[in-house]
Amino acid sequence: MPVREALEVLSEDPRFTELIDRRRGLERLGGGATWSEGPLWLPGENAVIWSDIPGNRILRWSATTGEVTVDRADVEFTNGRTLDRQGRVVTCSHGRRAVERTEPDGTTAVLVDRFGEARLNSPNDVIVASDGAIWFTDPPYGIVQPHEGHPGEREYGGHYVFRFVPDTGELTAAIVDMEEPNGLAFSPDERRLHVSDTSSALRTDGGGQHCIRVYDVDGDWNCGDGRVFAEIDPGVADGFRVDEHGNVWTSSADSVQVYAPDGTRLGRIPVPEKVGNVCFGGPDGSELFIAATTSLYRVRTRTRGAV
Repeated sequence: MPVREALEVLSEDPRFTELIDRRRGLERLGGGATWSEGPLWLPGENAVIWSDIPGNRILRWSATTGEVTVDRADVEFTNGRTLDRQGRVVTCSHGRRAVERTEPDGTTAVLVDRFGEARLNSPNDVIVASDGAIWFTDPPYGIVQPHEGHPGEREYGGHYVFRFVPDTGELTAAIVDMEEPNGLAFSPDERRLHVSDTSSALRTDGGGQHCIRVYDVDGDWNCGDGRVFAEIDPGVADGFRVDEHGNVWTSSADSVQVYAPDGTRLGRIPVPEKVGNVCFGGPDGSELFIAATTSLYRVRTRTRGAV
């Protein structure tokens, strides 16, 4: 059974209380991970899968049984994941330096692992747009942290946000002006793309970025000049998702922070462990699942994840 505790909410704007259902509290659904990332709700299976990156495995929590089990092991250090328009799981692999897709029969194949002749760095987070194109970030964490991948070189000399079209195999560098792009999510109408820069995460000199930037997206899926959407404090926006109203729900070290579409911070939900990433799910899409260090948590909301 979930371990439930009172839900502490630090509200900074009256709109925040309208988004949270405090009756059920903060629920710890299970644990056993080393560092949790990439949660994904599987609607056809009534379950959440997520990455234990250093453990090199994928964990599964079943809403039917309430149990946490190992979904797959020896998975080459997977990180973020999403569903494509056909309901297949698309996953970022640090170890393979690739974006993969898992078919309904369980077979997994690499979709893209090169930009021209150069290998990708270590794809980190991924989303799929309404046209079926796959957008993903490519920072260096899987090749500079031995416990999260394999040591390697940055072969194309940057850290980009890419757009990949599975039907044609076309890979385009959509955003090239960020230090280390990490989490990403579209606004509900797909006219804005939010991308976090977490280049401060591994630095000890106090430098680097810890912000979410936003880019206007035109009808041909081109991104305009970016601007700062929000400065994250404490921590970084390792991973985030957007709800149906355009609010951004992001990790931020010791909590989940929520930002209105205009970048105003509405409030925070403290979590007992360092937060890695979040996703919406549950039967009606209103449950927020939080991947935090060793554990998976759940908060009931009064909104739904953007489709």
